[in-house]
Amino acid sequence: MIKRFILFFTLTSSVSFAQTINSVGIRLITLPSGSFYMGSERDGEDADEQPIHRVTISKPFLMGATEVTNAQYEAFDPSHKALRGKMGFSKADDEAVVFVNYDNAVAFCNWLSRKEGKTYRLPTEAEWEYACRARNLSDYATGGKLPAEYQKSQQTDRNPVVVSLQTGQTPANEFGLHDMHGNVEEWCSDWYGTYKAGNQTDPVGRASGLYRVTRGGSHGTPVRYLRSANRMAMIPSDKSWLVGFRVVQAEPLPTAPLPAEAPTAVMQQVLQKPFTWKPVSATKPVFLEPIRYVNKPECSSGVPFFTHNHCPAITWCANGDLLAAWFSTNQESGREMTILASRLRAGQQTWDQPSEFFNVPDRNMTGTSLLHDGQGTIYHLNGVETDGDWQNLAMTVRESHDNGATWTAPHFADPEHTKRNQVIAGLLQTREGWLIQAGDADPGPTGGTAIHISKDKGKTWVNPYTDPQKPDYKNGAMGGLIAGIHAGIVQLNDGSLLALGRKDDLPSPDGTPRMPMSISHDMGKTWTYQASEFPPVWSGQRLVLYRLNEGPLLLISFTHHPDEVNLRKKGMEFTDASGKRFTGYGMYAALSFDDGKTWPVKKLLTDGQYRYLNGGAWTGAFEMDSTHAEPKGYLAITQTPDNLIHLVSSSQHYRFNLAWLKGLND
Repeated sequence: MIKRFILFFTLTSSVSFAQTINSVGIRLITLPSGSFYMGSERDGEDADEQPIHRVTISKPFLMGATEVTNAQYEAFDPSHKALRGKMGFSKADDEAVVFVNYDNAVAFCNWLSRKEGKTYRLPTEAEWEYACRARNLSDYATGGKLPAEYQKSQQTDRNPVVVSLQTGQTPANEFGLHDMHGNVEEWCSDWYGTYKAGNQTDPVGRASGLYRVTRGGSHGTPVRYLRSANRMAMIPSDKSWLVGFRVVQAEPLPTAPLPAEAPTAVMQQVLQKPFTWKPVSATKPVFLEPIRYVNKPECSSGVPFFTHNHCPAITWCANGDLLAAWFSTNQESGREMTILASRLRAGQQTWDQPSEFFNVPDRNMTGTSLLHDGQGTIYHLNGVETDGDWQNLAMTVRESHDNGATWTAPHFADPEHTKRNQVIAGLLQTREGWLIQAGDADPGPTGGTAIHISKDKGKTWVNPYTDPQKPDYKNGAMGGLIAGIHAGIVQLNDGSLLALGRKDDLPSPDGTPRMPMSISHDMGKTWTYQASEFPPVWSGQRLVLYRLNEGPLLLISFTHHPDEVNLRKKGMEFTDASGKRFTGYGMYAALSFDDGKTWPVKKLLTDGQYRYLNGGAWTGAFEMDSTHAEPKGYLAITQTPDNLIHLVSSSQHYRFNLAWLKGLND
């Protein structure tokens, strides 16, 4: 042991690398050429680190000993000084610059190249990992563990913990580089994509993609994400308090990039022929057998299918397909979260196996919404976190004009990572052609729902009310948020908006807690509140509110929560086809023919047949019969042009028509 320690100490202490300081004070270290093993053998959420492959860096190159600082960056862009101290971070000259996106980092490199007549650029992902490992095969350049002196707030902080981002304060690795594990994430030049097996020389990643690689983890990142091999990426236009960059001085590499990734299965073999929709009967009741849409893929598929599949969205395609998407994760706050999707192709009775639909690597992706606008465009909105949790989400939007076979690159409906951006399924198109997207105003169980409005087909979005204060939800009161989270929204015939939400319950005249109803007469700037006639919904439940093609408003919710212990609060009264009253339990539908003033039709969402079903997610197994329907779940809804209603819970797909809801018969 002593001999090995002395050898290591002698080697590391005797090796020195040429250094130079450039015109803006960046200390550059000359790194030697060499070879290393890139990646790891981890699987699960770290499977993108496979396969391990030997990479040769063919020529020496210069790399910044630390990340670029505020003073260095602002020599190029003085306007960035206005961002110093945002969220409390990076106020001093010698702290790492943050709130810079990929294009900002590239622009700095280009400016510095022109200034000095030398080529500056971002490191490739391979150069970065080579520099980080510094000849070490372990998880960290320090070995199997990362010592405390490298760590700051190494956990997922819902409310960011402000720490110093002063550069160069941790010990240098064997190459003389500081802050490769933590401080701030660092932009790399590569498009994110799967690794290629086999020996490679000077790889440069994929030819194109959706996300640019970031490496190194940050001051607010759990330690495991600071490993040398850990891969992250971001939408190129994203920026936050966690991400900065360091530079390389070297000529561009001549290596040909790998081809762009092939589309996943949900985007393959998508027919483009318009479907002929044959309207279902307006008088004959239709209730089809429930089918499962969340199906576990084959292990050989490589689909990142985790234990918790939840929070769905659904829409129809002009080719007759249905498209459903949801998150898959082990923990709802987890960074492994990805958005999966599946198709029920026209004429089929079984949903395809799921495949990946949208995933910014190592970012929480809570909240998905889908909408076909009836004119050939499908909109997809999604939340994207800075790291884990779901409080500090930005909101992205994509479009497809070919039935979901291809999608535009994601852009931000709201680029700020903040509250009010937790996307809720139920994107609404108003009669003016505007888009309205609901977003939870708080990550907790209460706190209301905000709305985001686009008047230009999704290009730009505004939040009509930006007061950060939570309203006082009382009957007759007025505020700037919808009462309740996970709200469903419809437009009324007079142009007003009506919403129903979860929690923030309001009392009925007899004091019984009721689901809150919110109404806005100024397109979401202000809302008034009143108790609805419906029982409140709770954890693991999400309602839907929808205007049917035929005109009525449809609410689907739950009679009570399965954990309710008060027998008097369990169930609701319903009327069967013979006019007999009975108590039903679980998911029900209610219809309004006068824009929400009255709801004369209420129906338990079951056809009376006995079934054993599994609702997945927080629901699990349940029995369905004449008096019991699914007890909880997160709901999403669409209605196809043939007027068939498609409702999904966290796992099950229900299909029925208005005549069945009304109880009509031939």
